[in-house]
Amino acid sequence: MKITDIRAKIIHLGLPKPVVISRGTITTADTVVVQVLTDEGISGYGEGTGATFITGETPETILGAVRLLREELIGTDPLAIGHIHRTMDRALVGNGSAKAAIDIALYDIMGKALGAPLYKILGGVSGKVETDMTILIDKPSVMAKRAKEVVEQGFRFLKVKAGADPHQDIEAIRLIREAVGPDIHIKVDANQAWSVSECLWIMEELSKYGVDVVEQPTRYWDSDGLVHLRRKGRFTVMADESCFTPQDAIALIKKDAVDMINIKLMKCGGLYRALEINSICEASGIACMVGCMIESKLAIAAGAALVASQPNIRLADLDSFLSLDDRGQLRGGFTISGGEITLSEEPGLGIEVDM
Repeated sequence: MKITDIRAKIIHLGLPKPVVISRGTITTADTVVVQVLTDEGISGYGEGTGATFITGETPETILGAVRLLREELIGTDPLAIGHIHRTMDRALVGNGSAKAAIDIALYDIMGKALGAPLYKILGGVSGKVETDMTILIDKPSVMAKRAKEVVEQGFRFLKVKAGADPHQDIEAIRLIREAVGPDIHIKVDANQAWSVSECLWIMEELSKYGVDVVEQPTRYWDSDGLVHLRRKGRFTVMADESCFTPQDAIALIKKDAVDMINIKLMKCGGLYRALEINSICEASGIACMVGCMIESKLAIAAGAALVASQPNIRLADLDSFLSLDDRGQLRGGFTISGGEITLSEEPGLGIEVDM
């Protein structure tokens, strides 16, 4: 089997409400969909989406990167995914979202060629995954109302964005806990907004409301700060923006800087590198979560298949598609009831895409 063509286009997704986090506000949800075609008539679909203040990418740069990589990959065996990643890395530094789009399409082809859903190709036995729901930064009372709504919809895990103002963060968590009761798991994501000292006292306050996980509290480059938090705090420290690559994971683990790592396909370049990161973490006794950018159900299906296949991935933050309107351009992949995602049993990702 050989790659005969790689097609890519920007598709426009509806985003009814801006996504507000401490690093910035996202107001549009354009994404890049990729189709990899082969000489045996099997094609696979992938997606690349980034954020300028996290991955440094835009839909236009992703599209350009995919077109550059296309010239390197025509004629390559699509099942030689490790070789393809080495080829992409030689041709282009960084650009994780563009590489992820191609990578996801390759795994979709693999599943179709073998006649099995992706989660089984990756080693899983059950296609069910439980995701959290993200509560975005807003007035504390609005955040609490939203939290109550999603819990009533069946979500048992909440991820609360923080970092706008420490006192507001604490008040938001207080009201959310009051609204959802004692049995809902709450973690907080500061997106690099806090100093070490701020994190210590904020998390001490948040512990009163049953919050024991903090995601990326300090700047991405401050691994020493994460080390200090692990030594002084009584909470789980999860890295996100500090870990893009397998090499980043090794560096964090060597410094004893983290309890968990949030793997995102768009940061690391797709499933192949995500599996590497998870293996490094698993061998080191570090659990993982799989998170997402503002991704449609195409990339979410790939992320959910990863979660379903890897026991070391304990948490899932795969809710972005619920805030998007794909206008019928993407069909299949999975269903969701409450917070439970049930993956398709169709070969590969099981998604149909209008290209």
